[in-house]
Amino acid sequence: MANMKYLSCIGCLTAILVWPALAPAQEYPSKPIRLVASFSTGSFQIVSHVVAENLTPVLGQPVIVDYRPGGGGNIGVEYAAKAAADGYTLAVVNSTHGVAPILNKNLKYELLRDFVPISLLTTVPNLLVVHPSLPAKSLKELAQLARAHPGKLTYGSGGTGSFNHLGLELFRTLAKAEMVHVPYKGGALALTSILSGEVDFVVSTVPATIPYVGSGRLRTLAVLTPERLPTLPNVPTSAEAGMPELVFVSWYGVAAPVGVRPEIIARLNGELARIMQNPQVRAQLVKVGMSPTSTSPSAFRDYIQGEVTKWTRVIREAKIQIN
Repeated sequence: MANMKYLSCIGCLTAILVWPALAPAQEYPSKPIRLVASFSTGSFQIVSHVVAENLTPVLGQPVIVDYRPGGGGNIGVEYAAKAAADGYTLAVVNSTHGVAPILNKNLKYELLRDFVPISLLTTVPNLLVVHPSLPAKSLKELAQLARAHPGKLTYGSGGTGSFNHLGLELFRTLAKAEMVHVPYKGGALALTSILSGEVDFVVSTVPATIPYVGSGRLRTLAVLTPERLPTLPNVPTSAEAGMPELVFVSWYGVAAPVGVRPEIIARLNGELARIMQNPQVRAQLVKVGMSPTSTSPSAFRDYIQGEVTKWTRVIREAKIQIN
């Protein structure tokens, strides 16, 4: 009997010692969660708002978007990478963050080293659009025009090393033509430049471009995806236009600083998957030209790695370097 009491006391003591280690996972979240966003406009703002608005009720704690723009989207991600690995600081990450450390060796983060991918949320198709004054009516004609007039055609981007710059360099490589790159301080300025006729063509996301395509202020040569878009059913894919390798899709997802407990990652992944399956959320994103999805953390990691590998090759072939 005495032995049983002794064992019972040992069991109680064990439970007391183990409880503090279990409590954080069982109680998560017990305070507001900060969602760091590196851009405060466009698709980034849309995705950040959708995540925060829909995670708040299911987690029972406010999810607050913390906008930290600047540095080409790197300031916010560097900040999040240094945050405590407790699940209370998350980051919206996108295509730019995967390739930025390849372009700039002075950056203090690497996406797959310093973050745990939680889920891919949406992909965003890109269009190659030209100013209506340009005679090219297809990708093939644009490439032929560029080869016929070396160094004459101009393409605008959101800056040297920006993600849409990489898409344009991929086109230039495939076209085997000499063209002039005109970098701007942001994708919005690049889009403004083509509307005014300062440059001949750009690559830009569907949400940013479609209003000008619909009004006739820009002409779309191709959607840079494997399949046609429901929102632009008459626009050919890059493969249909003769350049199957010209696939250029922006993406957005959520990640946490490396070291966050696996059960917290699993909880967040499950909740984000349910949000992306919500018909209202899907309709909201599809309406602005996005393709909502969800993945496991490991599948998101593999996706990022594939993108990094692809664009590293483009960066090296084009000899693009910021620092």
